[in-house]
Amino acid sequence: MADKPTSGTLFGIPYNFEQPSLKRMLSSHWQPGEGMLVEKPFGVGYTLNLASWRSWVVVLVAGVLWWQQSQGAGEVADDEHEDEPVEVVVED
Repeated sequence: MADKPTSGTLFGIPYNFEQPSLKRMLSSHWQPGEGMLVEKPFGVGYTLNLASWRSWVVVLVAGVLWWQQSQGAGEVADDEHEDEPVEVVVED
């Protein structure tokens, strides 16, 4: 039986299922001179290149959105306990 390749591309999306080393894991997330997205060291697809300032903007925006959601979770819970009737208008 033929050996299947452990890395390559499929429909333009990279994959790599080789045993990852710590050096390869760390160096894949820090590649100066590359774009915002780089190939994952293990798995399918892309990951953020932390050497790019654009990646830090993405991380910052995601953190702010997560913080806003966690702050707003208490307000939603208070609104759910209000049992007020709702008026429904149906036009013929």
